[in-house]
Amino acid sequence: MTSRGNFAISFSVISVLSGCMTLYGFGLTTGGPAVMIWGWVAVGLMVMLVGGALAEVTSAYPTSGAMYFMADQLGGPRWGWYTGWLNLLGLLGAIAGIDYGAALFTGAFLNLQWGIDPTPGLVMVIFLCILLLHALLNLFGVRLVSVLNSVSVWWHLIGVAVIVTVLAVVPSHHQSAGFVFGHFNNGTGWSSPWYVAAIGLLLAQYTFSGYDASAHLSEETPGAAVAAARGIVRAIRWSWLAGLVLLIGLTFAIQDYAGTQATATGVPPAQIFIDSLGVYGAKALLLIVIGAQLFCGNAEVAATSRMVFAFSRDGALPGSRLWRQVHEATGTPRPAVWLCVAAAAVLALPSLYSPTAYGAVTAINVIGITPAYAIPIYLRLRAKDFTPGPWHLGPWSRVVGWAAVVWVGLVTVLFCLPQSSPITVNSFNYAPVALVAVLSLAAIWWAVSGRHSYLTPRASSSAGMENLEGEIV
Repeated sequence: MTSRGNFAISFSVISVLSGCMTLYGFGLTTGGPAVMIWGWVAVGLMVMLVGGALAEVTSAYPTSGAMYFMADQLGGPRWGWYTGWLNLLGLLGAIAGIDYGAALFTGAFLNLQWGIDPTPGLVMVIFLCILLLHALLNLFGVRLVSVLNSVSVWWHLIGVAVIVTVLAVVPSHHQSAGFVFGHFNNGTGWSSPWYVAAIGLLLAQYTFSGYDASAHLSEETPGAAVAAARGIVRAIRWSWLAGLVLLIGLTFAIQDYAGTQATATGVPPAQIFIDSLGVYGAKALLLIVIGAQLFCGNAEVAATSRMVFAFSRDGALPGSRLWRQVHEATGTPRPAVWLCVAAAAVLALPSLYSPTAYGAVTAINVIGITPAYAIPIYLRLRAKDFTPGPWHLGPWSRVVGWAAVVWVGLVTVLFCLPQSSPITVNSFNYAPVALVAVLSLAAIWWAVSGRHSYLTPRASSSAGMENLEGEIV
């Protein structure tokens, strides 16, 4: 994988045409335009700090294991063990969130094209088909993944430009700047505007996740000590800009706020397209969005399967001997790919009966993967013998690092909180349950097997890791 391909996979996984679009309806309810726009700016700034601090540690430890390997080297096996399990939970939540979002938009397209009702059952079937597609694409080797990710970068950039330009030029009516940058809407049932605004940050924080994909592909990227670190930072920077442009353009084009929220298509951006451009124009833009989401999900499966491979290579998962196997012809960890898509399917199953389950799936991604970013940063800050790699923050390292750790602690607590009121079985945020379940499984497995079987290779130098191979099958 080239340096450009390494950047492309993180940019594809962040995917503003996935995160921003699939949670846009959530944003309309949890604070509205004001929180979506200014929340994007604020969260993007903080994520840039987190990404910069993580990139610095990645430069010192460029391996497929990424955060759990860094934590192990800096803090010891127990730190690495729990970081790995958190990272795995977040990555699996990302696959479920991305591909279920793509299924929602595909259901909206089917509704416009053939009048098919996008019921939860139908959306679940589409979701499973998309998971199968991404599994098959990832069985052919990293070269195909790299090519698709390179195409994905241009698809996203051109797609955002086309969507924003069309929505700016074609509709005869646009919202005022005061509405776009200042309108607040609360449809959560909670009375506190500050609480509503806080949980509304999920749209931006969920979108700004997955940039660790550059680190997970380190062992397949020449010069990864620099290329992977740059890939993380560049992916965040370009996504920050593209997402802001997309959110502003989409919000200016809202014709009917209530109608957009209550759309029969199931996805509010589709209703904005319909109201602004008509059915034919809406279908064309939906295809752009669906294409981007498919690219995104494919990249996430690639990154997650490498993490599963590395974690199993170090004996951390039940059945590690199977999950670390690598196909001889393609060099792909095929069993790890199948495990990833199967686990993602299970995480999304509550969406069959709960209208708020998708918000919980995205929260699982945030509360799993974001702490996994912060742990190696925190351990690097307290380590006395840390030797930076060729890419580093210089004198800003500690300031940026501590800011990143504090921010991650805040958002982790925030997205464990209830998202709507009253709290019922259907509206319950089950993200904390998933977090507790995974941490409990990690603790049990550590006691039963992990403390004996878990073994990571030790660093031979700060920027050169021993590259262990999986079992060839």
